[in-house]
Amino acid sequence: GVPRRGRCQQAGGRLPRQHLTDPENRAMIASNNLTFLKREAITMQHTELRRTGKFLLFSCSAGLIELGSFALFNEVFHWPYWGAYLTALVLSVLWNFTCNRRYTFRSTEKVARAMTLVFLYYCAFTPLSTLLEHRLADVQGWNGYLVTFLNMVLNFVTEFLYQRFVVYRNSLDTNKLAHHHS
Repeated sequence: GVPRRGRCQQAGGRLPRQHLTDPENRAMIASNNLTFLKREAITMQHTELRRTGKFLLFSCSAGLIELGSFALFNEVFHWPYWGAYLTALVLSVLWNFTCNRRYTFRSTEKVARAMTLVFLYYCAFTPLSTLLEHRLADVQGWNGYLVTFLNMVLNFVTEFLYQRFVVYRNSLDTNKLAHHHS
């Protein structure tokens, strides 16, 4: 016997026109498309979950760098508070920016442009969070450590969203590292 050929093979690899109008076949195509879209959505969710996890880890490491360098400048070198704090903050932001650009957002975005956008974020966040800290801790009498923790969470969430949807919006997963892991 000659093996039976399906309708698609009989048409030279193309689907006959009536195949696309047959309700049963359209339902099968729609089901396949839906399955594909579900897989893509799950993949996107996993990618964004991993991205958020990386951002969290780099943010925690930046916090440790800030605390450690502040302690060094304040306790060992006896710098004025503002100098120790500002230097520690800058080191922390540079570390966080560099790691997140390369590993979290895997971006080829120009450093100067991306850093300027992050700087603008901090131009807004720093005075607003300072006002919030003052209002809640000094005026309302909240525990200062609780207010600082709340500001850290607020900074984490808003900075992630700002970097994800503003700074790296058009350059996600464009560096060599992203292409190597794809």
